[in-house]
Amino acid sequence: MLFTKKIKILSLVPIAIGIIVLAVACKKKATPVQDNGVPYVPINIVIYPGDPLNFKIQTPGGWMYFSGGAGGLIVYRKSMTEFTVLDRTSTYLPDDYNARVKVQSDAFSCKDTISGSKWQIVDGAVMNGPATLPLRLYPNTYDGNALRITN
Repeated sequence: MLFTKKIKILSLVPIAIGIIVLAVACKKKATPVQDNGVPYVPINIVIYPGDPLNFKIQTPGGWMYFSGGAGGLIVYRKSMTEFTVLDRTSTYLPDDYNARVKVQSDAFSCKDTISGSKWQIVDGAVMNGPATLPLRLYPNTYDGNALRITN
């Protein structure tokens, strides 16, 4: 009788271990957020580049400002199938609304006119300081018709 109880208990051990392993393996992993001083703002926007109102982003090299994110968005068309979406909030002065990033006349760089920091429009990388952190990039997908920007 005692032997039978030990066998029943021992047969439950692998099941218990399996449940624990499964619970640990299924735990949702946190998505790392780029910590660059820019406040996290949920975003879920759909833009139609083919719309006549968005004519500036119908060809590669074009860009437009849109509302959304922490300080507004810069949508840049890298190619016929790729876009870059940047937050306009300066990573050097994220709390100063007047330091919002503006696309320069060369259409290649963005500048915070308060600190003088410059970033590349193609990927948000720092070109000139005093900023040391890149602009916030927003994930996006383009299906040939709709540009979806989410985080």
